[in-house]
Amino acid sequence: MADDVEGRRKRLPRSLYAETAREPVATPPLRGDKRASVVVVGGGFTGLSTALHLAQRRVDVTVLEAREPGWGASGRNGGQVNPGLKHEPEEIERRFGRDLGRRMAALSGGAPDRVFALVRELQIRCEANQSGTIRAAFSKSSAKFLRQATIASKDRGAPVEFMEGEAIARATGANRYICGALDRRGGSVNPLGYARGLADAAIQAGAIIHGRTHAISVEKRGDAWAVATPGGTVTADWLVLATNGYTDGLWPSLKQTIVPVYSGIVATEPLPMDIAKRILPMGTVLYEHEDITVYYRLDVSNRLLMGGRSRLRTLESPDDFQDLIAYTKRLWPFIGNLNWTHGWNGQLALTLDHYPHLYEPARNVIACLGYNGRGVAMATTMGSEIARRIAGTPAKELDMPVRSALEPIRFHRFWPIGVAARVAYGRVVRAIGA
Repeated sequence: MADDVEGRRKRLPRSLYAETAREPVATPPLRGDKRASVVVVGGGFTGLSTALHLAQRRVDVTVLEAREPGWGASGRNGGQVNPGLKHEPEEIERRFGRDLGRRMAALSGGAPDRVFALVRELQIRCEANQSGTIRAAFSKSSAKFLRQATIASKDRGAPVEFMEGEAIARATGANRYICGALDRRGGSVNPLGYARGLADAAIQAGAIIHGRTHAISVEKRGDAWAVATPGGTVTADWLVLATNGYTDGLWPSLKQTIVPVYSGIVATEPLPMDIAKRILPMGTVLYEHEDITVYYRLDVSNRLLMGGRSRLRTLESPDDFQDLIAYTKRLWPFIGNLNWTHGWNGQLALTLDHYPHLYEPARNVIACLGYNGRGVAMATTMGSEIARRIAGTPAKELDMPVRSALEPIRFHRFWPIGVAARVAYGRVVRAIGA
């Protein structure tokens, strides 16, 4: 067992989380053929939450993960558990109607509560801290939008507090921002620890998870779906595709429905206490409500984690994130020359409309992907919705819209050009301090 755990450590991408998260659970590769009620492809938050909620309903579920649970963006993201969708509740209602729109807003706004409730219920060791999320603005246009959005959210009963001037400066330790909105529902986790905790809980509830098991093809066999892997085939009544930013060609055209982008994080050694207490002193997390998003937080050891869009290839050194390091000094001139110990990145999935997409492209097939930077809370929550659907809830009664036809992005093959241009633009903006 010890050798197996050490081997999996070596296969993980290098990151701070790989060194600090709880131990992985045993997820041996598939050997031979088997039958299940549900087969889930993908062992990130969506797949693990689906498996957990199905197993809690005593549904026979098997997860196939190409590497190990949490290997992808689920185990490499900023660890921010943020409420809501990219769009404000009013806009959601305009697009989807009053009934569904309100349910979508309630689902996404309450998604962090679901995460922290699971952490407490299942006693997941993942450095969970529900201390709040700050949305901050430094441009006049974003500040105007944020003020209006905060008023609208408070009118709907959301626990949101608007801060400007000295208040936002005290809350962040930075003089960069015009204003900010503190949402008490948000917080943070060690995301790899959280993913491993979900995997452990799913297994304890009766789910089977096979790591190092790459799904290479899917075919219809009568009323069932058969997923072939190098070590065997799983045949099941239901198929769930939960691969998000690492979606490949397993299901035709699914990959073309999202734009995979790289988000990177750079982390310091633990900060001296006199510096740490001046940065986000309330223990909150923060993301900038601007055209190019930067996000940051302190972890339980007072390491500063700074994140933002990165170059479109795997990066594993703090030297690869000099723009984020420079921006840190722009925010907090008192920070000095810190020792940056880790830098890494991973792929997340964007959709053109910035909503998560829940598809049923064939009978008893569900695909869910495209969390647009809100994957910790929303992917966990969507796993619960998928489980409800498989357990018999009609599609129209789910709290997210179900799309029957995939929606491939036109000229999808050109996405790297556009993303690279946006990343370059963001780096220039940070460099000149705009």
